[in-house]
Amino acid sequence: MNYVLDTHTHTFASGHSYSTIREMAYSAKERGLELLGITEHAPKMPGSCHEFYFQNLKVVDRMMCGVELLLGAELNILDVNGTVDLPDSILQKLDITIASLHVPCMAPGTRLENTKAYVNAIKNPLINIVGHPDDRRYPVDYKEIVLAAKEHHTLIELNNASLGGNGPRVNARPLDIELLGLCAEYSVPIVVGSDAHIDTAVGKHDMAEALLKEVNFPEHLIVNQDVDYLKKYVNRYKL
Repeated sequence: MNYVLDTHTHTFASGHSYSTIREMAYSAKERGLELLGITEHAPKMPGSCHEFYFQNLKVVDRMMCGVELLLGAELNILDVNGTVDLPDSILQKLDITIASLHVPCMAPGTRLENTKAYVNAIKNPLINIVGHPDDRRYPVDYKEIVLAAKEHHTLIELNNASLGGNGPRVNARPLDIELLGLCAEYSVPIVVGSDAHIDTAVGKHDMAEALLKEVNFPEHLIVNQDVDYLKKYVNRYKL
């Protein structure tokens, strides 16, 4: 299957990433991508950008190096109520949004608390994607998350970086296998994200692709094959 898009990347604006928007776009072009999502860490992540950054994304061209750009945020879920760290007034203006759990922004809770945090974030219609829900520091009920995503038209992310084994989300593979099994069972689409923090990692989906093949995941549930498939889920085109 040909992957034509990457929805989860960061530029140096995120504080611990190392490339510019143009460098990321050029790398996407070189990898043959048609669309690139740039999702900077939202303000509660230490070292990331102020909300003014997100308010001013209107000045950035949405076509660069022949690649369509979706500019948005990887939001931090802050509590069991699914609160995120940008207001709806800003989320409405972002092209794409991911909601994730990060230890600097929300301490891991019980399985019930972590699940509630994800599910309540999913209920927000301005959140498009659940980011890397394969962090074993946050035990969750995957069935409840998958069913919530199905009900609220939200994508589940398979994060390529999680499978690399050299980041904070260790031994994610068994969790991803469980998650993918439920997405297949309940016909919930997924999107593969590179989580690139440097231009050379844009569109790098190799480990995720290998896992999808291994578990025989239904190709028709993988959004990365078709830009129009993705556009049904993101704020820029659905609002």
